[in-house]
Amino acid sequence: MNRAFSNIAARLAELDIVRRMHNLPFEGEVYLVGGAVREVALKQVPQDYDLALRNHNDLKILEDLMGRPSFVLGKKPIQTRRIVSRDVCLDITFLDATIETDLARRDFTVNAMAYEVRSGSFLDPLGGLQDIKGRVLRYPRPEAIASDPLRMVKAVRHLAALKGFSLHRELESAIALQKALIKSVALERVKYEFDLIFGSDNASAAIEVMRTTGLLFEIVPELLALKALDDEHGFELETLGHTLDGFRYLRRVRRWYDFSRDDLRLAGYAFLFHDLGKAYTFSYDETKGRVHFFYHERRSREIAEGIMERLRFSSSDMRTVSALIEAHMRLFLISHEGATEKATRRVVYKMGELVRPLVLLTLLDMYGSSRGRDNVTTRRVRRRCGEVLSALEDWRREPLPRIITGHDLLAMGLEQGPLIGRILEEVREKQIAGEMTDRAQALDYARQIIEKL
Repeated sequence: MNRAFSNIAARLAELDIVRRMHNLPFEGEVYLVGGAVREVALKQVPQDYDLALRNHNDLKILEDLMGRPSFVLGKKPIQTRRIVSRDVCLDITFLDATIETDLARRDFTVNAMAYEVRSGSFLDPLGGLQDIKGRVLRYPRPEAIASDPLRMVKAVRHLAALKGFSLHRELESAIALQKALIKSVALERVKYEFDLIFGSDNASAAIEVMRTTGLLFEIVPELLALKALDDEHGFELETLGHTLDGFRYLRRVRRWYDFSRDDLRLAGYAFLFHDLGKAYTFSYDETKGRVHFFYHERRSREIAEGIMERLRFSSSDMRTVSALIEAHMRLFLISHEGATEKATRRVVYKMGELVRPLVLLTLLDMYGSSRGRDNVTTRRVRRRCGEVLSALEDWRREPLPRIITGHDLLAMGLEQGPLIGRILEEVREKQIAGEMTDRAQALDYARQIIEKL
């Protein structure tokens, strides 16, 4: 292992930020710690750096080096100073004990390594390098969860970020046993970790562990209603199972289309929530032997909105995820043989930029249902998804203008109210269908409606 230590120390010494700090007149030890050391061990290039300083006076030296003042993150006793320059972000904490004690407090052994930038010494008291070699995540001490239960979600978030890693069996067992402790964590902190999980194309690794340990159901207990539905009726294709399994196909789908991390995040939330309403809309037609979930998308949206309020989603994210859930059947419905080009345009004009996450949601739903197998139906849906994305590009180049507004209707004597929205929506529908092309036609149509009141 001494040779491994020498190799990692040599690679850390070559980092630009380390070379710039090496000969500075620091008064105490300056340690590079955490994720940056782990990333170098994985032969990746860090973008952000965590530093642990012995002497508070050394903060000024770093501020001068970066040409930027630091600012405070977090609250005491765990306070971090951050310095952000054009291409580097430094997060700085101050040691209140030995470096070994500091490392033992960290979340995982793979993040509990340190490099002293002046002496070039590398420290790995908890076997982080060995765990990186074995691609395993392990807590540095048994009480890690009790001291901060968010570490359970951080563990599965690391699975999404560190492809090919798994949880040590003791860590996974500890999560299963202590999962209820997550209820003591501020929900904003949970939501932050969830954003990172769902923004990854490897989210399935995290979701699978959250499912098997039960952690997912502590955070989103509404999913248990789907599990109960599956248990009661024994569907050949589980409602909950197809949702959680569908995340496995993220990487396949992302190879076809250039989805952003935000597309992944928003579509991921929508996919997790999209069938929640099935537990409350289930019906069985005995004459035809068919199961129905009439209007389940509306009920799913209502349930999801309660979850999102609880998890402190932003109002923008709530609107987007709600719209995606309510529209999640739309591309399936226009993928039959007789569907027209107008139907494709209508989806684009209705959804706008949300078409991209809607396509992703549709493909995850499709492959979750088909267990990843392609057939006539999946190929047809894929083709329609491609057409919708092409139509989105056309719409971006030449968006459909609004030919009348609410002000026009107010000028015609209508009072503020839902009727204005209904008329504007009807005009928009006719415009999308090509049945109305100019302002005069729209105003005439509005007058006809008003005269009938």
